[in-house]
This record gives sequence, C-alpha cells and structure tokens, in this order.
Amino acid sequence: MLKRRIIQTLSLLIYNAEIGNFKTGTISKSPLKNACVPGLNCYSCPGAIASCPLGALQNALSEGRIPFLAAGMLLLFAVMLGRTICGFLCPFGLFQELLYKIPSRKLQKNAVTRGFTLLKYALLAALVIGLPLAFFIVQGYGAPFFCEFVCPAGTLEAGLPIVLADENISAGYLFFWKLGLLAAVVLLSVFCFRAFCRFLCPLGALYGLFNKYKVFGLHFNEAACVNCGKCVKKCKMDVKSVNDRECIQCGKCVNECPSFALTHTFAKNNFKEKT
Repeated sequence: MLKRRIIQTLSLLIYNAEIGNFKTGTISKSPLKNACVPGLNCYSCPGAIASCPLGALQNALSEGRIPFLAAGMLLLFAVMLGRTICGFLCPFGLFQELLYKIPSRKLQKNAVTRGFTLLKYALLAALVIGLPLAFFIVQGYGAPFFCEFVCPAGTLEAGLPIVLADENISAGYLFFWKLGLLAAVVLLSVFCFRAFCRFLCPLGALYGLFNKYKVFGLHFNEAACVNCGKCVKKCKMDVKSVNDRECIQCGKCVNECPSFALTHTFAKNNFKEKT
C-alpha cells in the first residue's frame, strides 16, 4: 500500500512539474503538451507538462481531425496497463482516496452501485466521442464537452488555480456550475470510495475495456485459489471478479488472499473469472 501511495504521489508531481506556474496562473507551454500522460490530468493545469488523453481525444474530434496520436497513446496505455493506471497513475484517483480517509459513515458497494458504474460508459460514448464529433459534422466545429462542462479534475487542477492566481479573470456561470459538480464529487467521495472513478470517469471506462487484455496487472493462479471470495468481498470497487472492468489493480486483494493466488506480474492473459 505504501509503495502504491508513493507511485501515486510521484505521478502527481511528475505530471505537474512546472509548479512555478501556479503562482501566476499561467498555463504551461511545455513541448511535451503534444503527448499525453496516462492518468486524468488537465491540460490547462498551470503545472501540467503534458496533455490529458481525454482532452486530446475530444479536441481532435471536435475539429474534425482523426486523433491518431491521442488514440494511439490511449491504446498503448490501455493495452499495457488497463485500469492499473487508475490505481497507480491517476492524481484525481489519489485525491478521492485521501477524501475517503475522512472519518464518516461509508456507503458499501451493492447491486445499485454496480449499476451506476455504467454511467461512465454513457459519458464516454456521449460527451467524449459522440457530441464533439456530431457538432463538427453539423456545424463545422465542436467542443470538448466532457472537459468543458463536467470534468471535476479540470476544475480542481486548472479552473480554481487560475481563477485564484489571476485577479483579472472573472468567474462566470460555467465556472460555478463546474465548481458545484466538483463540490458534489468531493462530498460523495468522503462517503463513497472513489465515487468519480467508479461512476463517472470516461477514462476509467475506456481502460476498463482492456483489463482483459493488458500486459501488466494482477495475475490469478487458478490452481492455488481456494474460492474463499475474500478478494472480491474486501475490494471497495464494484468488482465481481479480479481483473474485471471495475478492477483498478490496486493490489489490496493480494494481501487478503490466504492461498497466495494473486500477484502483480506480467502475463499474456491475466483475466480469470472467479466462481
């Protein structure tokens, strides 16, 4: 757990290495902005040295361009790591986990929360892909709808720092709308483990589709399994089996397994259904 927390923190610091920009509210002009980081990290964050893969994909589609670079990098990240990125390399995931540590009554996973996990796939299809492309086809230009109207990570990392640093910027209705969404996510994350990650994150939805095929992640040794079910019961995510689409590969189940049937490893196929 400590190693994972160190990796999460290092990812946050590396993604946002130009910390001097936070003082002025200036958006980084790093040449690495042509490339994407694996996790959800806003392009407009003053410290961001590279782009967000969701933002890059939406911008290309809204301009009628085939998103070769963004799609290629997303595919590479997804095939290599799947939702391991969510568990280890996403700053907003770390933020939610820290919020969950605040003492309070906690919402336990159930059939209802499992059903709500489908929302992020709808957001991926509608706001990240469908609407930017549809608006371009109809009127010749679109917009990065998820980034512009929803993304709480963008509000936290870019909107708030820029508005607070630059007194010449006046916040409008859109900013307060997104601030309200961020406040809702923050509040929900105190009571519900990784609420945004589980229910609303299109990037996690996309990576989840590749959990079956990724190169690195959790490996399940079926021969060693005693079918106790502790791996699924102890997990705070809405998993039905290790390595399904909701598994973020955090490794908590590795320590819970009494028969040592789970390890983090490279494997050609590390997807196994648990009965």
